[in-house]
Amino acid sequence: MSSARTDIEAVEAANTALYQAVEEGDLEALSALWLEDGVTVVHPGWPVLSGRAEVLRSYALIMANTEYIQFFLTDVEVSVHGDTALVSCTENILSSGPADEDGASPLVGGLVVATNVFRHAAPDPAAGDEGGWRLWSHHGSPVLVENEESAGGTTPTVPGEDPPPA
Repeated sequence: MSSARTDIEAVEAANTALYQAVEEGDLEALSALWLEDGVTVVHPGWPVLSGRAEVLRSYALIMANTEYIQFFLTDVEVSVHGDTALVSCTENILSSGPADEDGASPLVGGLVVATNVFRHAAPDPAAGDEGGWRLWSHHGSPVLVENEESAGGTTPTVPGEDPPPA
C-alpha cells in the first residue's frame, strides 16, 4: 500500500474520530485530536475562536447544551500535502431542538459545509504521545436552502430554522 493512501486513510480516521467524539460528548477524546498550539475553529454563526483553550471550551459548551447530535457526512474529500491535510465535507446534522411546552425536545436537521485542516504531529514519547494527524482548524458554515414564499419568490433560510417573515 502506498504511503499517500495510508495518509489519506489515517486522515479519514482522524476526521471520523472528531465527529464521533462530539456525538458521544467525549471531551477527552476530542481534546486528543487537536494540536497543542495555533488552532482555530469557526462554528456556524460563531466568531473565530483561537487557541486550544477557547476551541475546547466551545466544544464543551456545545456538548453540554446538546442533548442529542448525530452527523452523517457526505461529499467527503481528502487531500494530503506533506504534513498538512485538508478535509471538506457536508455535515448532515440531526440534533435535539429546543424543548416544547411539554418538555419534549424534537429532532431538527441542518446542513453545514465544513473544512477541517489537519497537521501531522511528530511522536513525543516523553509525553506518551504517539503523534499522528491532529486538527489544526475547523470551519463550519450553514448551508442556506430556498423556501417558497406566498409571493412566489424564494428566501434563503438555514435548515431547521423558521423562515423570515414575509
